[in-house]
Amino acid sequence: MTAVIRETRPMKAIHNAALNVVLVLTLTLTGVISMAHPSVAQAQATSPTTTGVMVILTVKAGVTREQVMAVMPAEIRQTVQLYLGGKIREWYSRGDGRGVVFLLDTRDVGEAHTIMDGLPLGKQDLMDHEYIAVGPLLPLGLLATNPEHRP
Repeated sequence: MTAVIRETRPMKAIHNAALNVVLVLTLTLTGVISMAHPSVAQAQATSPTTTGVMVILTVKAGVTREQVMAVMPAEIRQTVQLYLGGKIREWYSRGDGRGVVFLLDTRDVGEAHTIMDGLPLGKQDLMDHEYIAVGPLLPLGLLATNPEHRP
């Protein structure tokens, strides 16, 4: 078992490095094309389509583990219901152990607020929430269009 873990770590590091290179190249190319073609920059400046909202929950300063754990049975039941109802698309534990990250299937941050405020931890104001609207990666549109032939 230990040998398998040692073998997969280098592959994970290579995979992460490759993703970082792709991200840097995408951002660099986007900047270069945007500088050369103002119409591309204007198109990218428009608001992207929101296809979900990422919510990062962090335990508030001063809130004890006992306070959070007292609410967890009800919180878990309600989040499972949201997942089964299609409102929570993905959910993750934070690596630092201080909360969770949800990807909600909502079209705006307001709806995400309503969902999170309805959960037991939200009702008891034990968590801080950060809301980030997400959507398609705009620079990928450059692959489908030729900026030289834009009107």
